[in-house]
Amino acid sequence: MIAHLNPLRSWMFCLFALAVALPALAAAQTASEDDPHHSGGEPPQSLPLAELQMFADVFNQIRQGYVESVPDSELFELAVQGMLSGLDPHSVFLKERAYDSLQETTQGEFSGLGIEIGQDGGYITIIAPIDGSPAEAAGLEAGDVILKIDGDSIRDLPVDRSIDLMRGPTGSEVLLTIGRRGVADPFDVPVVRDIIKVPSVRSRELMEGYLWLRAAQFQKDTGLEAITILDKALAEGPLHGVVLDLRNNPGGVLGASVDMAGAFLDGGLVVYTEGRHPQAADQYESTPGDMLSGAPVVVLINGGSASASEIVAGALQDRRRAVIMGTRSFGKGSVQTILPVSDTRAVKLTTALYYTPNGRSIQAEGIVPDIVVERAEVKSVESNRRTKESDLQGSLSGGDPADTQSESESLTELRNSDNQLYEALTLLRGINLLTPDATPKTKDYENAEATVALGKH
Repeated sequence: MIAHLNPLRSWMFCLFALAVALPALAAAQTASEDDPHHSGGEPPQSLPLAELQMFADVFNQIRQGYVESVPDSELFELAVQGMLSGLDPHSVFLKERAYDSLQETTQGEFSGLGIEIGQDGGYITIIAPIDGSPAEAAGLEAGDVILKIDGDSIRDLPVDRSIDLMRGPTGSEVLLTIGRRGVADPFDVPVVRDIIKVPSVRSRELMEGYLWLRAAQFQKDTGLEAITILDKALAEGPLHGVVLDLRNNPGGVLGASVDMAGAFLDGGLVVYTEGRHPQAADQYESTPGDMLSGAPVVVLINGGSASASEIVAGALQDRRRAVIMGTRSFGKGSVQTILPVSDTRAVKLTTALYYTPNGRSIQAEGIVPDIVVERAEVKSVESNRRTKESDLQGSLSGGDPADTQSESESLTELRNSDNQLYEALTLLRGINLLTPDATPKTKDYENAEATVALGKH
């Protein structure tokens, strides 16, 4: 017994120091997945010394009696993982790789070459270089096959390992050996690594005046990206309506979701949070000024829409600013705070629940759409071979139907490829048909209204 006393005291001291330090670590946090402003820490409380004694005893028994030798650092990591895994599915211990991956996801940038890749025949194939990336500047093309990295063959090397080899410090160089269709011999391409910005928002015009705005996840600048796209679209012409597509959006940074919702709201509450710690309680409001000035919005959600995407959908639904369409969302109504414990490791801890403006918690319930539309394969039952007036011999011409036919074919293609998006567009058009006097707004709508008010034409 005496032989075990000193090691036990040593481990008890480490555990005691760890427990005392946790509140300070929480207060000093520097990053958050869902909310970068929360500390997530708790006031110091009395330590359960009896339980710490038991933990130290078990720890020492494992060190001395387990069939294989396990490093003390690994045992401590396993103990931390066990503590967190017993709390909820979203509280986890992040080792170096997972921590780096999370930072890249929330920041939307990393240091690398800027290529989308796949694997074919044991080699890495370039799907496409990212616009403005070092890979594009070096002349890499879609379809190129990466045979070697810095002179070493990567045949049958796992994709994640190949990615690790291509990433590195900004400004450093990596040499890729490329095989290209139509070029007889492989050739070397030096590429200088740089910061790669991964956009989280994209858009396209569904038809004149109707914009599709897709957010794949909520990174730090996602809300600002959406605002920039809307601003550009308004500068090019009036918008009759917007489909905000949040399907399969897993969430991310809470502040970005507030910015996104704020683009469609004229100020007011977007979301509020409540937790056990006083600092976990907060309110988030949008800035005044609806960019669309009331033009209709449809938000698409499904079972893959979670967290920050549910915040946006819930806020626009409660504020009666958008029609929510699709299927019930995932139901993640909790806020996770990232607590760094070293330069390479961190704890992701659930610290609060969030609530929509009307006080709804969507935890485990999700957002229920106003109009349920399930993703489906659509097939027309009306025959295109039915005789029409235009088929009759000697029928009168009604003008050039080319434009109408082209629009109809485009809508049919959209219906067949994405019936939910088609229904969202149809609803927007229907709303505008019922409000024919509504004047679509452009970026300069305020100046135009002021001119009319002053009687200038």
